[in-house]
Amino acid sequence: MNGNSDPRISYLRIRFSLIMIFFGFFVFTVGAKPGWYGWDRSPVVGFIQISVFLIGLAMICIGGYTGLITLWGKEPRSIVADIGMRLVGTGFVIAVFTGMADVFGMGSHLPPMRPYFGPWQSGGVLIGQIVIALGFLMMIPYHRYLRNLR
Repeated sequence: MNGNSDPRISYLRIRFSLIMIFFGFFVFTVGAKPGWYGWDRSPVVGFIQISVFLIGLAMICIGGYTGLITLWGKEPRSIVADIGMRLVGTGFVIAVFTGMADVFGMGSHLPPMRPYFGPWQSGGVLIGQIVIALGFLMMIPYHRYLRNLR
């Protein structure tokens, strides 16, 4: 029996993806806005905060990827969905490299200065998140829902 034919496995994968998305969103908000939880200890966004919200973004990407792949079931994915999968990964790489630009030595505050998450880094992370969102939109199996509308 193929693992995709058992509906219980699909429900478990969807549950896993939703839990991963919500936990990743919590971790993302802890890194991006720790003041919302009363945990803000510094007036600047430093290396730890950047790392935490990028880990949260990775968890969101993994959860979303798992859930959307599960929605396809045994059907072969379209080329658009495959491109969307790659866009999710590319968007995350864009977000990591722009968010950690100072740490990698490509930003405006080179070591040994404290990493600074400025407007250029936040813009790059936002562009990465937009690419991730476009990738997720491309991965949705629209044909299943259009078939049910007819």
